[in-house]
Amino acid sequence: MTSGQKSSDGGDIDYDALIRAALVGVVRDLLVDTAKNGLIGNHHFYLAFSTTHPRVAMPERLRQQHPKDMTIVLQNQFWDLEVDDAWFSVKLSFAGKLEKLVIPFDALVGFLDPSVQFALQFREVNTGKPAARAVKGADAKPAEAVDGPEADGGNNVIALDIFRKQ
Repeated sequence: MTSGQKSSDGGDIDYDALIRAALVGVVRDLLVDTAKNGLIGNHHFYLAFSTTHPRVAMPERLRQQHPKDMTIVLQNQFWDLEVDDAWFSVKLSFAGKLEKLVIPFDALVGFLDPSVQFALQFREVNTGKPAARAVKGADAKPAEAVDGPEADGGNNVIALDIFRKQ
């Protein structure tokens, strides 16, 4: 057991962290498969992440446009998807320019596959530690676009209001 965890006989086990790690593992596995085989059928992924996370690597102009969080879409046009145990990287087109993003898995705040209405929400809980929950079926609604590709030259950034605390 790690520090801060006690035995199952009434001690402190950080279930939120364990659940988050398991659900992040689902996203990681999906991205590993996508990197190897491409997207299957109509599946596509919306990945929301915190741009304030210290290990997120992205162009400064994008960070200025999205000072808190950002959502990217892996659907028709993405390149060089690479997945590691702790992070993934991908190249996307923003305003006609190919840009590389490196996103640690612990920066994720949401995942959505609208083709099957499956979503994962990663949020902060009272302790300040991340937690996660799965949303399936009627609870998972497709995200609404903030600006369509025509409005900003193919920005591919959308808002995931489903993942916002009300």
